[in-house]
Amino acid sequence: MVDLKGKDILRADQFSRDEVTLIMETARRFEKALKEGRRLDNMQGLILATLFFEPSTRTRLSFETAMLRLGGQVITVAEPKSSSAAKGESLHDTIKTVEGYADVIVLRHPKIGAAEEAAAATERPIINAGDGAGQHPTQSLLDVYTILKEKGTIDGLTIALVGDLKYGRTVHSLAELLTLYDVRLVLVSPEALRMPGEIVAKLKEKGIPVEETEDLEAALRKSDVLYMTRIQKERFDDLAEYERLKGSYVLTRSMLDGAKEGITIMHPLPRVDEIATDVDTYQGAAYFRQAANGVPVRMAILALVTGRA
Repeated sequence: MVDLKGKDILRADQFSRDEVTLIMETARRFEKALKEGRRLDNMQGLILATLFFEPSTRTRLSFETAMLRLGGQVITVAEPKSSSAAKGESLHDTIKTVEGYADVIVLRHPKIGAAEEAAAATERPIINAGDGAGQHPTQSLLDVYTILKEKGTIDGLTIALVGDLKYGRTVHSLAELLTLYDVRLVLVSPEALRMPGEIVAKLKEKGIPVEETEDLEAALRKSDVLYMTRIQKERFDDLAEYERLKGSYVLTRSMLDGAKEGITIMHPLPRVDEIATDVDTYQGAAYFRQAANGVPVRMAILALVTGRA
């Protein structure tokens, strides 16, 4: 029997397909309950701590909404300067302190591996809400949930990941989670922002057909799902390199005329200029629906790791 109680959510590659299926089914159940206007009290008496040492809108608010929708309570640090980290406190000591205040901890941190470091410091479940250019496992879970809702299946699809594949933790996590399915991946990026070699090697080792290209329009013609990402200015040490690469790919409504029929457009948001606003009215533009899906998926994750599902 699949059971996530007490488990940390640190990386996309930690999941079995059965575990992902459990999360998807639990999210669907919670989404149905919300649509029916039912009051949920699964997390009553429990407290979530959201510790965000990097900026966030969707991830932080959807986790906090998820906890509140389940009848729990939330405490938060949403600005590094307002925490004792500004005084030099270690992440280990921060987590040891917060475990005395909360039952489950969501952490976003600029350092790759920070979630694993936090998990080693506490018995409380740690949920990685993004660790620098590393992983973002709950985003990949809501991405899979979105694809399932939009397309009805994942097996058999061709999925294009576009933009900043080097630093983009969302595409790192999604690519790894998709190894559980029968998919083809098209990786579209400038040469300087290609998917890390170790991730590509892992995909191929798992038997996932992978094509690497710089041609967005060719990817549009063959893909069932197009997953756009922004070029992440905050990850560049050399701003001149960012200026050179920004705007590498901009999806416009007219480009969809040459796309595969029924293509679904996704984006983890925020967007800068990589999807023109005229795409928003396209029926397959799913990125705002994708953002909304963060609530039921994160409700499922919180309830499952605390044994309250």
